Amino acid sequence: MNLPGAIDWKETVAPDEAERFERYASELRELQRKNARGGTPSRALHAKAHVGAFGELTVAPGLPEPLRVSLFAEQRTWPIYARFSNGSGRNQPDRTADIRGLALKLVGVPGRKLIPGLEDKLTQDFLFIQVPTVPFRTPDEFVSFVRIAAKGPGLLVPRLIGSLGLGRALSLLKGLATMPKVTSMATTPFYTALPLRFGATAAKLAVFPVGPTAVSPGTPASLRDDLDTRLRNGPLTWSLRAQLFVDERTTPIEDASVPWSEEISPFQELARLVLPQQDLTSARGTQLEGKIERMSFDPWHAVEELRPLGAMMRARAIAYRESVLERQAAPEPDEAVKLAG
Repeated sequence: MNLPGAIDWKETVAPDEAERFERYASELRELQRKNARGGTPSRALHAKAHVGAFGELTVAPGLPEPLRVSLFAEQRTWPIYARFSNGSGRNQPDRTADIRGLALKLVGVPGRKLIPGLEDKLTQDFLFIQVPTVPFRTPDEFVSFVRIAAKGPGLLVPRLIGSLGLGRALSLLKGLATMPKVTSMATTPFYTALPLRFGATAAKLAVFPVGPTAVSPGTPASLRDDLDTRLRNGPLTWSLRAQLFVDERTTPIEDASVPWSEEISPFQELARLVLPQQDLTSARGTQLEGKIERMSFDPWHAVEELRPLGAMMRARAIAYRESVLERQAAPEPDEAVKLAG
């Protein structure tokens, strides 16, 4: 099978990048403290969790050579922790427009990891949101938006125009306004939106729901209620797929706002993600959710073959580090635990 997967991808690192990203991370940490209002700090972003659950990721058999990378090199099953969340740094109602996220932590993954001090840990994280790309071209635009949004919605538009200019401000607002509305996180595709290294090439990953799923009757009061009902009634399944890099023009690494065309590079299945039937309200479910909430999920919890790429990802490395330190997140799991035991 001939798949896209060019190896001439590259990153462009500005000379002042590290200094800027440290400054941005400090800003987000201060916002994290402000949102805590003197209490225990939550995450700088994705503060509100909907569900923490256990599951498994099973690599598909007979993958073509370009897809047999790292933990996808052979058919096997990895235990996972999953966390569904809202994107805001504040705990706000689900009716408020927001990014929705899915974070996965695979357990028992061998290989040297990228985060200093965690090189020997046996975890690999993947982070997804409900859109295949982000409206922000650079970390500078993203932090400008977060900085302005934190001041409240009243003067959002003129402040954005003043910070980014009329054209970019309107383009960004259009992108945010056209984000798909999520009514059920069980039936929504989720995307890394940002690229990562994939062996010799680069890729974006996504998970697509695979039906049938247990139906949540009526209109759930919240995204959590919907997931809770569905998981009590049966398993939830997604197909994990990779979209491979083609060239810098059609699948750019550094400009996070450019969508990668599925016509040029269609998604290819890597594995199946299954959250088995489980009761989130049981004693075991409550204990597991508490454990997951104390964890950190970071795309840089990764092996070199699956290293995050691009300025937005490089900025996340510093921002996530500061957020983890501020809230004193739990250490990484030391071994592959049997989550369903």
